[in-house]
Amino acid sequence: MEFIKTPIDGVVIIEPRIFKDARGYFFESFSRREFENAVGPVDFVQDNESMSMRGVMRGLHFQRPPFTQAKLVRCVVGSVLDVAVDLRKGSATYGKHVAVELTADNHRQLFIPRGFAHGFAVLSDVAIFQYKCDNYYSPQADGGISIADDSLGINWRIDPSQAILSEKDMHHPLLCDFDSPF
Repeated sequence: MEFIKTPIDGVVIIEPRIFKDARGYFFESFSRREFENAVGPVDFVQDNESMSMRGVMRGLHFQRPPFTQAKLVRCVVGSVLDVAVDLRKGSATYGKHVAVELTADNHRQLFIPRGFAHGFAVLSDVAIFQYKCDNYYSPQADGGISIADDSLGINWRIDPSQAILSEKDMHHPLLCDFDSPF
C-alpha cells in the first residue's frame, strides 16, 4: 500500500497494490500493521455501507465528543467525490478541505481522522460506499455542516442546489454559524 499525505495533517489517501492476471485482480484493502506504521494506531469497531444514486450528496457529517469518529472510506461500485473538512479549533487548516475521487476502478481509500466533517457526492449512476469507523454511531452526537456552504470552496462537481439530500442534510449550519466542539 502507498500512503499519500495530503495538505491537511492527518488526512491520508491510500492506494493499494493491485495484482492483476487473467482471472481478475487481488488487493489487500486493509492491513492493521501497514496502516499503523504509516498513519498510527486506530481501532476500527464498525463497518458501514451505503448505496446511492447519481446526484445524491451525503454530509457533511461528524459526531460530537465523546463519540467522535475517524473513518477509512472507499467506493466499491461506481464513483464519488469524497470530502473531509477540518473542524479542529486552532488548526492552521480549520475550514479547509481535501477532496478526492474514489472509484471502483482506482480502489483508493481516504482516511479521515477525528475532528473532521465528512461527505460525498455520487458521480456515477450508482455508488456503493463502505467505511470503517473507530467509534460506534451515536444519534445524539450527530452533527453537520452545510454542503452548500460556499465559504468552504468545495467543487462538488454537482450543483448542491440540484443535489438529492436527506431532510437532515438540508438543515446543517454554515461554517460561520458553527461552534466547533473539536
